[in-house]
Amino acid sequence: MALLLSLETSTQACSVALYTTETILASRQIKTPRSAASKLAVIIQEVLEQANSQPSDLKAIIVASGPGSYTGLRIGVATAKGLCYALRIPLIAVNTLDLLAFQAKNYLLEKQSTKAIEFDEKILLCPMLDARRMEVYCKMLDFNLQEITPTQAKIIDQKSFNEMLDQKIIFFLGEGSMKCEEVIQHPNARFINDLVPDAIPLGQLGYKKWIQSSFEDVESFEPFYLKDFLIRKPNLV
Repeated sequence: MALLLSLETSTQACSVALYTTETILASRQIKTPRSAASKLAVIIQEVLEQANSQPSDLKAIIVASGPGSYTGLRIGVATAKGLCYALRIPLIAVNTLDLLAFQAKNYLLEKQSTKAIEFDEKILLCPMLDARRMEVYCKMLDFNLQEITPTQAKIIDQKSFNEMLDQKIIFFLGEGSMKCEEVIQHPNARFINDLVPDAIPLGQLGYKKWIQSSFEDVESFEPFYLKDFLIRKPNLV
């Protein structure tokens, strides 16, 4: 029976979940901005204690690999790699945008008001994470979670995605979609702003990779930052 720990630190929230096969044993989420640095180790310990487990019981670590917050990703991946090294267990990585799309699909299937839509043919999912100004990190997937366009940094304007929107309904989701809602006015555009990457569905996706033995090289693995981190010099004038 595999005990798997999932860590999600891609955005301002921070969450941890503990799984055995496909069953969640314990979880914890903190939505305080920039909480990963000070809280991640604490909530990992709390989740293990809640399930009466020890770090030595873990069989793999699942981590959201990005894109997302540079600092959050760095802390999450460093923690995951540290646990993998110490415990000599595999590392499993999941793209944060794939995670958001998975969450959105489950969300839409639960909504009564969208049952009339033929999901597999008429809908695309566009998870978005906030970058700078009117830029987002995003990708496009169909409702079967198959990639249509790869992860990219994209500047949003009124004509963004118009060709696809002329053909299909697109659900824009995640924190990056909030600043796009006033700009993208196409009638086929839909918005789900309140989805935050979460360690519970991350664990579900990670378990599928566990079954397939789809592991990362712990030594060489790095977060998917997508863009270089910009360090600004303070204005001393």
